[in-house]
Amino acid sequence: MRCKKNPTLKYWEIALLAGLAAALLWGVWSLQSQDALEQKMIRLHVIANSDTPEDQALKLQVRDRVLTVATELLESSSDMTEATEKLTVALPEIETAASEEIRAQGYPYTVSARLEQAEFPTKQYDGFALPSGEYLALRLIIGEGAGRNWWCVVYPPLCTTAATDLEETAIAAGMGEEDLRLMTEENTGYELKFRSLELWENFRQWLKKA
Repeated sequence: MRCKKNPTLKYWEIALLAGLAAALLWGVWSLQSQDALEQKMIRLHVIANSDTPEDQALKLQVRDRVLTVATELLESSSDMTEATEKLTVALPEIETAASEEIRAQGYPYTVSARLEQAEFPTKQYDGFALPSGEYLALRLIIGEGAGRNWWCVVYPPLCTTAATDLEETAIAAGMGEEDLRLMTEENTGYELKFRSLELWENFRQWLKKA
């Protein structure tokens, strides 16, 4: 006696396959969007000597000094390539400015300025957020570099731009609508959206090692 096939099973299989396909397509699109965003900005990463209140306060003073120098330097940059070139040439100038600020505050610490790729966690700012990932960064390491750090975006100058001017500033630096949608809350909330990106990024790294 033959057993009758259960058509419901096929429907579930089709539904599961369709869901998996949709998830894969969303994952690929999201990772491509994240990768594109990373290629259009330069982060600022200032690392304090230690976690003492004095060293943390100094970190912010160095941050302000470096932001002033970098903003003036990059305000006429037309794209990411030009901004990167200007920062590369100006690294000694930026390091000197940071060192002068440290001495002016009465500390003996050394400081180094580097332009390099660095891993950043998900971070929310005033009016926008950025997913975790590897970004090109202007990094200032004060003294031992053992304290909590401060990070934002030096190009485009999103951290020195009013929230109302965010879109205009981003577009002027070559960002598009997809970049802005990823950075703002036009889609899902930051926590869910970026957690999904992190999971897909982990999956991508696992595939590379497999």
